[in-house]
Amino acid sequence: MHKKRFFILFLLAFIFLNYRLSTIDYRLANAEVKIVAIVNNEIITQKDLDDFVNFTAMQYSKEYSGRELEEKMAALKPELLDKLIEDSLILQEAKKNNIAIDETRVREKIEAIKRDYNGDVNFQAALKKQGLVQADVERRLRNQMLTLSIIQEKVRKKIIVRPDEVTEFYNHNSEKFISPEEREVLVVTLENRDLANSFSYHFRAGQKIEDLATRYPFTVNKLTAVKGENLRKEVDEAVFKMGLSEVSSPVKIDEKYYVFKLENIIPPAKRTLAEAQEEINNYLFDTKMQAAFDKWMKEIKEGSYIKITEE
Repeated sequence: MHKKRFFILFLLAFIFLNYRLSTIDYRLANAEVKIVAIVNNEIITQKDLDDFVNFTAMQYSKEYSGRELEEKMAALKPELLDKLIEDSLILQEAKKNNIAIDETRVREKIEAIKRDYNGDVNFQAALKKQGLVQADVERRLRNQMLTLSIIQEKVRKKIIVRPDEVTEFYNHNSEKFISPEEREVLVVTLENRDLANSFSYHFRAGQKIEDLATRYPFTVNKLTAVKGENLRKEVDEAVFKMGLSEVSSPVKIDEKYYVFKLENIIPPAKRTLAEAQEEINNYLFDTKMQAAFDKWMKEIKEGSYIKITEE
């Protein structure tokens, strides 16, 4: 069953250390600052937005590249300013509710980060390279803790998933809990076509792979395959045409040749309610959490002064 990534942009804002929010009076001291949004008594500048866009693109570059990344960011960009506005509103709400942060936790987080950098010297050097000081990181950690605390208080702790809801979801979505057929395959890799053809012939004729290893240079791996899931087309076609114990003809992929032997077929099976319970509970919790968070944010926005000045 598909699991959605909860609040992905919201979480990106947590770790976006270059993003700052200050009072209007302070930020207006710089006459060249372009304001893109006013959120009650705070502002968001064009630099804040540009930096957040660039940071988000950097995060998505781990999954996308080239034109695909450009298209992803073009679709995402309109949402980013709203995420910065929400971040500001949540922090203001936390302060309004007198949420307190244990400074010991902040210090512990800082020390953990320093350990990741193998010490204070490397940590300070990394900060300097980005134009930051330790106080910037501490401020963002406090803001993160404030945000999590107010969401826990106002939204998360009120979410309840009842056992009968889990059972009902399972009964009404039974097809989601049927695992597809799996095929356990022996994969033999050879370097050229002649070797692969000869090996495949003798392997199909019943010779043991241990005996063939004395005559052919190859490597052996095992693969558990599910049709259509992360398999190259050539592999998918070869593996799912074979019968049990059958050996394939050589399949060329890039510069190598592969021979497959189907060793086992695991038929489709339906998970029991007990086996699926935790997954269903998490899904229902996330679904309710998203709806409750959206409702809470809508109420906050309706009671706030928000002006978007970006053209």
